[in-house]
Amino acid sequence: MFSEQPTTEPAPGRPRFLVLGLLAITDGRETVVLTPSRPASLLAALLLHPGSVVSTGFLQRVVWGSSPPAGGKSALHTCVLRLRRLFAKYGVADHAIEAVPGGYRLHADADTLDLLHFRDLLARSYAEDDPEAALRLARAALALWKEPLLGNVHSDELHRDQVPRLAEERLLAVERVFDGELRVGRHRELIAEAREAVRVHPGHEGLSALLIEAMYRSGRRGEALAEYRRIHSHLAGELGVEPGAVLRRLQLAVLRGDPSGGPPVLPPAGTPPAVGGAPAPDHTGAAGTASGALVLRSLVDAGLLQEGPADRYRVHDLLRLFVKAAGTHLTAPAPHDPTDLRTSAVG
Repeated sequence: MFSEQPTTEPAPGRPRFLVLGLLAITDGRETVVLTPSRPASLLAALLLHPGSVVSTGFLQRVVWGSSPPAGGKSALHTCVLRLRRLFAKYGVADHAIEAVPGGYRLHADADTLDLLHFRDLLARSYAEDDPEAALRLARAALALWKEPLLGNVHSDELHRDQVPRLAEERLLAVERVFDGELRVGRHRELIAEAREAVRVHPGHEGLSALLIEAMYRSGRRGEALAEYRRIHSHLAGELGVEPGAVLRRLQLAVLRGDPSGGPPVLPPAGTPPAVGGAPAPDHTGAAGTASGALVLRSLVDAGLLQEGPADRYRVHDLLRLFVKAAGTHLTAPAPHDPTDLRTSAVG
């Protein structure tokens, strides 16, 4: 039996919005890049919050900055009408934008918005048991991104707050791809790509850790330690902080010469967060279990949980001190301590 290849393309024929690059509309054959305009800024703001109510106040700041015109709500309504005329020109349903109390909402799904298609592919990558298939899905998700990100949208509001959050989602996909390459044993092939990613994001601990691991697995122990020294120096000099627990643990493994070739030291990156406060997709099953395990591992790395035998965890005294300083307290452990968590409970 041949395993079914994961589908990575949206359903053809329907108009789709593109926000993971220049703002555009495509039907799969022709792509129209929108010219910078107020309706384009409005559309971008709605697309970055698909399915969510976006307030009129926020939309006015997106379109006009800190000085909206007199009668701002009426001017915004006029802008929405212009956007609906644009939709009609490219075959987008008129009811795609809905006026609701307090603002507007744009309806989209993974077939009509590349951002939701990206999130769907990445979530499926986490849920996929086959490492090669998971990597293909992650690569397909990452391939949706282009530069410059929303370069034809002239809105200080979006580029100050929303676009950086969107860029963080791309980095999650980069980490997922690199982690997938390690899991299928292509550590040597990964080094050049990981080096470039670290060059662009010199303070990103996750990317640096993946590069260190790829180097170490390739027998380049000296280069792996040199990369650790570089990220250590960068974090200390730029931010005044020490590397996190994952990097420190990885450095010790390289120094000790621990055997390489098993699963990556890094836990897989988490499910991408929603942009602009929109709720993240609820993916159950394997992806949910992986997400729960990631939360536990992150809390252990942060020193807030202590790991015990049989997948049990206990709240660290450090967290109890934080709670006490905040003016409340945690109850003393009972025979069935609620702070004594099993992995399955969180997953």
